[in-house]
Formats: sequence, C-alpha cells, structure tokens
Amino acid sequence: MSSAPQAGGARIDHLVTSGTFSLDGGTWEVDNNVWLVGDDREVYVIDAAHDADAILEAVGGRRLLGIISTHGHDDHIDAAPEVAERAGAPVLLHPADSELWKLRHPDLRPDAALTDGESLQVAGVELRVLHTPGHSPGAVCLYAPELGTVFSGDTLFQGGPGATGRSFSSFPTIVESIRERLLTLPPETVVRTGHGDSTTIGDEAPHLEEWIARGH
Repeated sequence: MSSAPQAGGARIDHLVTSGTFSLDGGTWEVDNNVWLVGDDREVYVIDAAHDADAILEAVGGRRLLGIISTHGHDDHIDAAPEVAERAGAPVLLHPADSELWKLRHPDLRPDAALTDGESLQVAGVELRVLHTPGHSPGAVCLYAPELGTVFSGDTLFQGGPGATGRSFSSFPTIVESIRERLLTLPPETVVRTGHGDSTTIGDEAPHLEEWIARGH
C-alpha cells in the first residue's frame, strides 16, 4: 500500500487488488485501484474490489465511515459486503446502478444511496459526489477540493473515457458527463482512476474532441 500526505491530517492511501470483471457473458482478469481517504482516526474506502483482507488491513484500526462505490460493476463491489460486515460500515451506491449491483449481490442491498451534490466529510476534508453516468447509469466521481483530486472510478482514465461497449453504458452520455462535470474542475486536479495510472484534468481536457471523433 502507498500513502500520499495531503491537506491537514488527511491522506490518500492506495492499494491495487486483482480479480475478475464479468458482464454480458464474458469474464476478464483485472487489477483495480482501491483508494482510502482519511487520517489516523477515520477513513472512507472508495471501491472495495476483490480482496477484503487487504482492504481491511489498509483500514487498520481506523473507524471505517463507509464504502463508497463509484459504480455497480462487479469488480468494484465484489468485496464490499464482506468489508462492510466485518467493519460495521455502510455501503454507498447511486441507485441508478441497483440493477448492476443485483447481478453480483442478488440477495443484498447497499445501505445508503449516493446523490449528486452530496457532501461526505472525513478527516476535515470534503468528498463531493458528482453523478457522471455513461460507463454505467449510476457512475459517480468523488471530488475532494482540499486534496486537489477527483476519484474518477471508470469514468475518466489516462487517455480517455471509460469503456461504453457493454450493457448499461452510453458513449454520448459519458462524454457529456466528462465535459460538464470533470473538465470544468481546475486543470491541476489529479484524477485518481479505477484502474491504471493517475492523470490530471489539464492533461486530459485538450483531447475531448479526439475522443468524440474516435467514438463515432
């Protein structure tokens, strides 16, 4: 696990977990970024992917305020119920992704709904929920202005938008989400993605028209 000190006592911890992603009859091996935002007392987990033991080890003795799911694809939520049960913490998901959630956890429900514009507080910093549909109907990003970062899930990556070739996805919708909700953030904002390397808003913004041309 790696850590990056940030504003005040808050910091961002990062680990990579490995497993599979399944949808539309296919299964693929994937590595997922799991992000933890907090301090020595309390923390949020963003996307409880694959490995509950590793995630809980990263949480350590801190109070887990919740597990924020950026969307309902199974590789981002497969470990969420186990982490939630063992830590006594709620799972948060935008309700537009309830159908995707049910594909993985048909007998369980998330504990709370994420809503656009909602502000979650941890370690003196804000995580602002931005509804960014396209990769999935209920995809969200978490903007942390004090930390100069946005956790983009699978909405925006280094090099372009997340995939939109499977069920529940839409390329025009994801481009509009990125244009309206993410590229309006300060250009120095660090984009911490659901898979792969981080980037910045300033690095990705100039390529919007290229993405649109590729999508058509």
